[in-house]
Amino acid sequence: MDQTTDLAVIGSGAGGLAAAVTAAAMGLRVTLLEKSAVLGGTTAWSGGWIWAPGNPVARRAGIVEDAQAPRTYLEALLGNHFDTERVDAFLAAAPQMVGFFEDQTALQFEGGTAIPDTYGHLPGAGTGGRSVIAQPYDARRLGKALALLRQPLRETTFHGMTIQAGPDLRAFMTMTRSPRAFLHASRRVLRHLRDLALHGRGMDLRNGAALVARLLRSALDLGVDIRTGVTVTALEQSAGRVTGLRLSDGGRLTCRNGVVLATGGFAHDSALRQQTFPRDKEHRTLAVPEATGDGITLARAVGAALRTDLRRPAAYCPVSEVPWPDGRRGLFPHIIERGKPGVIGVLADGRRFCNEGLGYHDYVEALLDAVPEGAPARSWLVCDIRFLRRYGLGVVRPQPVPWRGWARRGYLKTGRTVEDLARACGIDAGGLRATVDDWNTLAAQGEDPQFQRGTTPYMRLQGDPEQQPNPCVAPITRAPFCAVEVRPGSFGTFAGLACNGRAQVLNDTGAPIHGLWAAGTDAASPFGGFYPAGGINLGPALTFGFVAGRDAAGATP
Repeated sequence: MDQTTDLAVIGSGAGGLAAAVTAAAMGLRVTLLEKSAVLGGTTAWSGGWIWAPGNPVARRAGIVEDAQAPRTYLEALLGNHFDTERVDAFLAAAPQMVGFFEDQTALQFEGGTAIPDTYGHLPGAGTGGRSVIAQPYDARRLGKALALLRQPLRETTFHGMTIQAGPDLRAFMTMTRSPRAFLHASRRVLRHLRDLALHGRGMDLRNGAALVARLLRSALDLGVDIRTGVTVTALEQSAGRVTGLRLSDGGRLTCRNGVVLATGGFAHDSALRQQTFPRDKEHRTLAVPEATGDGITLARAVGAALRTDLRRPAAYCPVSEVPWPDGRRGLFPHIIERGKPGVIGVLADGRRFCNEGLGYHDYVEALLDAVPEGAPARSWLVCDIRFLRRYGLGVVRPQPVPWRGWARRGYLKTGRTVEDLARACGIDAGGLRATVDDWNTLAAQGEDPQFQRGTTPYMRLQGDPEQQPNPCVAPITRAPFCAVEVRPGSFGTFAGLACNGRAQVLNDTGAPIHGLWAAGTDAASPFGGFYPAGGINLGPALTFGFVAGRDAAGATP
């Protein structure tokens, strides 16, 4: 059946929901189409942090910095990949986006006042306040629409309970050493068990799940027409402008103002991955299965340009494969533990290859650069039992959660000696022994002369303040010794559709395709394939979703 709307948004992650909510708040009739049965895309599985320099949450906390500082930082990091138009558009619109959602929707934020940018040695790097995260959300406020919300990842939750980076995570990490932390963690676990019994899922939503839930609540409040299980097969044009959609059921949707593409990038499009990803066959993605490049395919069919000239094609993250007791296998993203004191990353020869305390993107970059073509891109995170029980390793949780089951299933490798551990992993025993001895020689003094762990604010934040003199460095001495195999992975794609500062999709000549916008990972990253800070996926997704919705509504910045 043919129908008409003002604006169609394809995809329901951060970019799509932001565009839909913005346009609806500005008076447009909006239809949001999602091919999955649930909403949220990869955003619902994410940590939820949003990079938005100059945001009003930071200003309320008393953090006021030079407006040029974030631009200076990005110029220093991106070099020849600096996209002046899109970077300037992002930096101008990100604070507006945060303020808009806080003032007019159910999306409210908390500030990351202590979260620094990744590369603290560069000019303009921030030391806190540039990131925000959605406030926790009571899922009951969604009513029946809760059934539309994508469930969180099994690997990154505790029996379905999301734990938020910051004070919440610290409480769980220190619950056996702090009565206050124990009380906080116990209360959260008990509430979660109650919710599982009553509702079959966690109701205290945090991280990306809270972001999606708040945007969904806002969309419902503003009358957005949300349709799941809908596949778009083609864009329609008239006089060079996108004016509608064709659907897989044979129907058409006429779009007076146009279409926003936010389908989640091409992390599961094997053909595009082969063209753009180094060592594609070894790469594992954390993106949802529905991220198959639909938006890019639709746009290219009407002449859109695809940008693959970025430094890296995806937002990298090291991952380990998790064998669950029920036979299912999943992926765990190694975000937290690499910067903690008492763990090192090594290759098959037993040697370190990177600064483990830098960003997760940097870890995979270093791994791909260190392993010759033709050899498996494998690494191992190595620690001792003291580290394992204090911080956990991969999906193995810290005390008091048992760990031996993961050893029996082969996920966690152990050895009474460093050499035993090396043999269990298939690592060169002499090389690992020499590496651990070299590490231990100076680790007790907090020194890492090889890679200088703990020398920037970002690295120190990832460490443990109780470990002195360097919160990121400690010896590996107490048996049994432990390791988890880690491979290249990613959260989603950086390569994507060429867009301008108004989020309009561009054709091969650099001209905008009128009536067509892109947000999230359907659009090429404005940061040129670099990873300047945590939240640089969701920050542009929300910001350019907001920009697209505003532009479609004809509003001026």
